[in-house]
Amino acid sequence: MTKQEFIRRCNFTVINEGNNLNTEVKTPFCCDLLSIAMSKIPAGSAWVTVMGNINTLAVATLTEAACVILAEGITLDAAALSKAKSEAITILATDLSIFEAAYEVYQIIHASVDL
Repeated sequence: MTKQEFIRRCNFTVINEGNNLNTEVKTPFCCDLLSIAMSKIPAGSAWVTVMGNINTLAVATLTEAACVILAEGITLDAAALSKAKSEAITILATDLSIFEAAYEVYQIIHASVDL
């Protein structure tokens, strides 16, 4: 499913739409330890985390994550929001727990496969 379609179908708040909306969203990925995330995030992942800082954006870019979903009501700090906008990184947010957000990502992706 494309990032554009994913954004349209999800119930997450769009913080920054980003670019490359034709990028495929393939799977959810959950991790809050940036060093582990950097070595394990598959390209095309919807990365669910509570880390709303500029280092998260660097990891998302390096790993080619499709988007970052901030869970638990977390928001980006001012520096990170500015960087997300300048780098056109897709950032979404939700009050859901990390597990619930990742499960929603899974359901959205797999619902499109079942259609």
